[in-house]
Amino acid sequence: MKSSEIRKSFIEFFKEKGHEITSSAAMVIKDDPTLMFTNAGMNQFKDIFLGNSEIEDSRVANSQKCLRVSGKHNDLEEVGHDTYHHTMFEMLGNWSFGDYFKEEAIGWAWEFLTEICKLDKNRFYVTVFEGDKTDKLEKDNESYDFWRKYLPEERILNGNKKDNFWEMGEIGPCGPCSEIHFDNRDDKERDKIDGSTLVNEDHPQVIEIWNLVFIQFNRKSDNSLELLPNKHVDTGMGFERLCMIMQNVKSNYDTDVFQPIIKEIEKICKIEYGKNEKSDIAMRVIADHLRAISFSIADGQLPSNVKAGYVIRRILRRSVRYAYTFLNIQEAFMYKLIDILSLQMSESFPEISSQKQLIENVIKEEELSFLRTLSDGLKSLDGIIKNSEGVVSGKRIFELYDTYGFPLDLSSLILSENNMTLDIEVFNQEMEKQKNRSRNATKVETADWKVLLEDDTEEFVGYNNLQSEIKITRYRSVKTNDKDLYQLVFNLTPFYPEGGGQIGDVGTIENKNESIEIIDTKKENNLIIHFSEKLPIHLDSDFSAKVDKIKRVSSERNHSATHLLHETLREVLGEHVEQKGSLVCPDYLRFDFTHFSKISDTEIKLIEDTVNDKILLNSTLQEHINLPLTKAKKMGAMMLFGEKYGDTVRAIQFESSIELCGGTHVKSTAEIGMFKILSESSTAAGIRRIEAITADKLREFNTQMEHTLNSIKSVVKNKDLLKGVQDLISENKKLTKKNESYKDLEVNILSESILKNKENIKGINLIAQKVELDAEGMKTLSFKLRKSEENLILVLASENDNKALLTLMITDDLVADKKLNASQMIRELSAEINGGGGGQSFFATAGGSKPSGIDKALEKVKQIL
Repeated sequence: MKSSEIRKSFIEFFKEKGHEITSSAAMVIKDDPTLMFTNAGMNQFKDIFLGNSEIEDSRVANSQKCLRVSGKHNDLEEVGHDTYHHTMFEMLGNWSFGDYFKEEAIGWAWEFLTEICKLDKNRFYVTVFEGDKTDKLEKDNESYDFWRKYLPEERILNGNKKDNFWEMGEIGPCGPCSEIHFDNRDDKERDKIDGSTLVNEDHPQVIEIWNLVFIQFNRKSDNSLELLPNKHVDTGMGFERLCMIMQNVKSNYDTDVFQPIIKEIEKICKIEYGKNEKSDIAMRVIADHLRAISFSIADGQLPSNVKAGYVIRRILRRSVRYAYTFLNIQEAFMYKLIDILSLQMSESFPEISSQKQLIENVIKEEELSFLRTLSDGLKSLDGIIKNSEGVVSGKRIFELYDTYGFPLDLSSLILSENNMTLDIEVFNQEMEKQKNRSRNATKVETADWKVLLEDDTEEFVGYNNLQSEIKITRYRSVKTNDKDLYQLVFNLTPFYPEGGGQIGDVGTIENKNESIEIIDTKKENNLIIHFSEKLPIHLDSDFSAKVDKIKRVSSERNHSATHLLHETLREVLGEHVEQKGSLVCPDYLRFDFTHFSKISDTEIKLIEDTVNDKILLNSTLQEHINLPLTKAKKMGAMMLFGEKYGDTVRAIQFESSIELCGGTHVKSTAEIGMFKILSESSTAAGIRRIEAITADKLREFNTQMEHTLNSIKSVVKNKDLLKGVQDLISENKKLTKKNESYKDLEVNILSESILKNKENIKGINLIAQKVELDAEGMKTLSFKLRKSEENLILVLASENDNKALLTLMITDDLVADKKLNASQMIRELSAEINGGGGGQSFFATAGGSKPSGIDKALEKVKQIL
């Protein structure tokens, strides 16, 4: 059975069991501060498990794309080295929200595997939770008894808390789980060793394929457990593992999920898969990582140096270095694999084909960038090797890893080729220090909610009200390294929580006795959370909640202007333009979008003018609330790719501009005032960024520009200001040219005088002298003497802005005959000025922060000779 047929059979099976089939949520999570990526199928239903969202469908099933590369669920280092771990994988899941429980979940899982998939019943083992004394939990006898209907007792195994008690996090919903394992070994191996002894022992062929989680408890911050009011079922089956079993192979990578990609890699590197362990691992790494990278980009997460973007960049670079080291691919190639991936996955995940051009461009640019990084790292490693003997400092290699992202395994390989070893213990110590710094920087301690008032829903009233009477329904404390904060939840709120690119509102809650500043507002698990630095003295009092009107109105102007900009970009540049990120705050707006070339000045002017024309139309806001999604699509409403929308949505319309949006907006476009683009730039391959201002900030900008213009007028003193500035530039060029001729004359004079200061050391002429020249002058003098002289080493030193500068030139005959190397020598001298340097064999430079060491550096060259 093909993988596409396996996926389809699962969906159809649970559809017949009364389940609503939902599409996969985006793999990149945007509205949950506790997660960067979807790492399990249940993530999109987290609010239901927590009781913060209403249950619309009590039975749901889908195939969810997941990514496990960070935090507790981190499979990255195993990927490629074994046959069944992946970064990005599909999780086939079915859920019950307060509907069926253990009996149905177990029965249907067995029915699907044995009757639909027709797998051998004698190859199954299952585990049930054995209980835990610490949590005062007994064995899950319910699950045990249900499994006895289908399996003999010897194949129903006890599982400990680590394997068979699922928890969402340190606090939150949790419960016992029952794992289904399949023995995929050959009959001979099964006869030798009982499969029950290999369950949960990391055997590549005795593997867990399905986990049935029974959520019935809530873990509190004091580690105690309480029963949930509703019991839920959350199951997840590894799609790739099921394909391996169904297609009768021994590795996930031998299925039709991965083989087309691997065969394309074979063509590119001209190495056959299955012949060499190291090249096989490299191909598996690339085939796996390609999917993770591509789906992340399609969901709107571009590689970067922070948070989720850094994780994606790290995965991509891991692929490149495996190709570089083990497949001898030293050019960009991964982007060429997207055609194959698109053919395979687009039927189930259409975002891959619709975003194909962007994915290819981003991956290619990232590959080229990292290949340049590898080149720089190799040069630095070469310097380390030349200045080391035998054992190389782990600290130096860690600096290389930290600065360039240069891979440890590649450093180790190159060192071994040069008969050198790495002090790995010191490297690991430095790595641990960095991890501790990172952990400490992000450490957050969150207390349990203290409930003051039972309230089913927290109503947002801020679209039409900036002030309302409220009561605090719950609160908790949050400790970070920086400060202690409090999070407050109200019965209703006018404060807009950060979302859709718009930052959260600030303001106050107050009564006659006290005033508490609200410094931020966010949404977490469907709760609107208000941040404050202090807690009200009387928590049960009534308060008046007041949003900072000036900041809110400024944000509204910028948000509405962003919608007009989005529509205008599609009109001016083309309908390929898609939003890839935005920031809306009181001071400015930022908009990222797909476009594959720099926007010209003419286009910028046209975009700016068009937006301003739309503002001047004074179009009235049309707010479509609870609009059916199907109707919104028919209206042509713009939607963000990768966003998962409900059956009903909110749409914001200004004439022909219609977008799905939950943010706050002006009542009419005239309130925006005017619109001005400040900058247009590139953030990644195929992604452009526009930053712009409106209203008050534009008025401030114009005032500042007028002041600058008047200042220039007072300096230029010419009625024709442009001509006056052009004349100044022309005069400056002439003076610069004249100054350069004086510098050349100075170098000529200095070259004649400096030759009188030669010292002969062991038959080599040496000039080591401090000069009053800048870096360019020192280089010019060095190259002049390199042409005219033989048998000469010239070391020049200068001091500028409290920094030391050294140059070292060796004439060509000494480089050839004596095998002298300026780059090596300058490294030794640079230690005296607390710096570093390098260059070529005949000329090298160094800079340092210790000018007082110049004399010692000049003396040291004599000692070297």
